[in-house]
Amino acid sequence: MTEMTDRGDALFENAKHEVAVLPLFLAVLNEFNRENISYCYWKSSRRVHRALSGEGDLDLLVGRADQHRARSVLLQQGLKLFPCVAARDHPSISSFLGYDEPSGRLLHLHLHFHLIVGEPLLKNYRIPWEDEILARSRRHKNLPIRVLDPSSEALLLTVRACLEPSWFDPIALRDRERIMTKFALDHEELTKQVDAPVFESRAAALFGNSLANLLRSAFFERKDLTRHRPLRRLIRRHFAASRSYGSIEARVRSAGRALFGLAAAVNHRLLHLPRPARRLAPGGGCRVAIVGLDGSGKSTVSSTMRDWLAPEVDVASIYFGIGDGRPSLLMRPFKLIVPLASRLVRTKPKGASHGKISDKPPTLLYSMLLLVWASVVAREKRTKLATSSRAANRGVVVITDRYPQDEIPSFNDGPMLPRLPKAPPWLRRLEASSYALANRLAPDLVIKLIVGPEITAKREPDMDRAVIKERIEGLRRLTFGGARIVCVDAQQPLPSVLAEVRREIWRLL
Repeated sequence: MTEMTDRGDALFENAKHEVAVLPLFLAVLNEFNRENISYCYWKSSRRVHRALSGEGDLDLLVGRADQHRARSVLLQQGLKLFPCVAARDHPSISSFLGYDEPSGRLLHLHLHFHLIVGEPLLKNYRIPWEDEILARSRRHKNLPIRVLDPSSEALLLTVRACLEPSWFDPIALRDRERIMTKFALDHEELTKQVDAPVFESRAAALFGNSLANLLRSAFFERKDLTRHRPLRRLIRRHFAASRSYGSIEARVRSAGRALFGLAAAVNHRLLHLPRPARRLAPGGGCRVAIVGLDGSGKSTVSSTMRDWLAPEVDVASIYFGIGDGRPSLLMRPFKLIVPLASRLVRTKPKGASHGKISDKPPTLLYSMLLLVWASVVAREKRTKLATSSRAANRGVVVITDRYPQDEIPSFNDGPMLPRLPKAPPWLRRLEASSYALANRLAPDLVIKLIVGPEITAKREPDMDRAVIKERIEGLRRLTFGGARIVCVDAQQPLPSVLAEVRREIWRLL
């Protein structure tokens, strides 16, 4: 055991010089070696460097007896289990995500307890070779990871090339050229490493002599494995008993998943309904609010966090402001007339933040426009608050740019009607109820982006200087219904700001 640990440590150190392996993966694999967990990377060895550098998913086959210890190691190293939505789930595969802080990347690691292969939308075949594969696995010559021995990898490649391409799977059809190129490159690389008699002997042990001869000729004649129809037919027949679903049910399930994927794509691009489609946040969804003064970088941070999470997790992005965000159908016509209204109202009463501000009472025109605008904005915020709550309840991570509050009226997404002393009481109550809802639906985490008055004045030259100082102090006082609040110095370089925000969001998940 000591010798194995020492060798693992040596490989751990050598890996830093051989390839840009991310520290988090290095730590996980070193622990697997220390704990003597039965595992191996079971995809193409040609792509293991790409997986370890975070350019792709890391797929590890783990012995069933070691599954719980393997999960424990991942959790101890800071990775977290992100379950797939029911339409994409498979009981023998667990998806873990980890945050590699030095690189700022989210890393994706799959634990496989069975060898499951098949079409992209429905992995329908189990290849019952787990014990043999793990027993014959070997250490990579440069990296602290166990990989397939060449003959096992060649046989698995041949089987996958026969089972994964399909004319019935829309994902396989869409990516057909990429899939065929991948198999061709893997095939070309393996033919240089595999000895033909060893390959045939291994095939005979797993398939029998008759099929072994066909496998040998197909693999070494350099023919495209995905187009070898007789071999495909025999391989599918050989593993028919290991299918999860019969032919008819498999086609129905595959069609259902295709429709689910199409609906998810339409929703993502057009409808923006709070519906999860990929992976759920562990322990349920959450809401993260990015707040700060104008010019503090809220929109940049919010969009960056969305782009960081979106490739792996279901994310909803909600804009609570009244500026550049995507408006609802109710808000859209009013936003179109805002430029005209701004030209009509040259002077704004106290309480506004931009433009020329006066101590005089609001004019009749300003009061009428603000009554309508405040009512529409309050309704918009109420709708978005409900949407954010429903999304989080369904397992989605919600990132909001701004967040409503009623602690300081007429300030930072607070109620507007306190600016109008003669506003009807019933309309005040209607507006106040929308902002009170924000207190009841407090976010799980609030990131306050803090900047000084000089920076704010430079970034927002139209903002009144007295208002800047008042709002900086007000921002610090906001509690957002008792939410957990983290203040981030937004005057530091942007990469440092983003790294700090990523760290806090990952801690929340």
